[in-house]
Amino acid sequence: MSVPVSLRSTIKAYIEDWIIIPGKILLRNKKAFIGFLIVMFYIFMAVIGPHIVPYPRTYTCPEYLPPTLFKWPPSLEHPLGCDYFGADIWAQIVWGASTVLQIAFIAGIITTLVGITVGMVAGFKGGMVDAILMSITDIVMTIPGLPLLIVLATVIRASEPWVIGLMLSITAWAGLARSIRSQVLSLKEREFIEAAKVLGLPTYHIVFREIMPNLMSYIAINFIFAATGAIYASVGLYFLGILPFTSFNWGVMLNMAYA
Repeated sequence: MSVPVSLRSTIKAYIEDWIIIPGKILLRNKKAFIGFLIVMFYIFMAVIGPHIVPYPRTYTCPEYLPPTLFKWPPSLEHPLGCDYFGADIWAQIVWGASTVLQIAFIAGIITTLVGITVGMVAGFKGGMVDAILMSITDIVMTIPGLPLLIVLATVIRASEPWVIGLMLSITAWAGLARSIRSQVLSLKEREFIEAAKVLGLPTYHIVFREIMPNLMSYIAINFIFAATGAIYASVGLYFLGILPFTSFNWGVMLNMAYA
């Protein structure tokens, strides 16, 4: 069964707008490309690493530790050494990357989706809808994020990555929503948007085919910022002991090293 020509052209257009064009922009920007490689390294470490690096509790240093040392120093077999329990530090970093990146990805996705939705609707609809959504956004922006996170983490005591990611994104979307709204207000006055309206094209076509592709690089950058902020916040909450300790977590490792 062959795919209809119209469907093939639609799929091709979406691939061009959402994958090929952002990819070309990424390749032209050396700093962005280096950042992309770093992100891919961490993703590779989180996904493939546990299948290559042994489990930390079975990958340990020799039992004997000289009395003058608090932990095992680096060696050829253990490049980063071992902690004072004897567990390999590099193995803990690799096995702990999965949880941290899950939290970052979930928080980044939620923050980006909510920010895009609120900002897009407010900027495109305007009027009363814009006023209501921006009032809610302003209220959210006035809420101090760190104290709220500490209270939520203390009350909920969640250890699941999706719950922690949800908590971290509760107030993080507001700034992105305002920025997206400003971009949409500017774009919808352009000639090609006016032409699309005159031609009677549906709203979803104008939003997803005309406006969104022009915002993709901006959205991608803000997703990275949101994910990076979630990593810092989650590791900080684990380090402070506000979130429940879990095995092989970067924040827990920092806490134990500091202690």
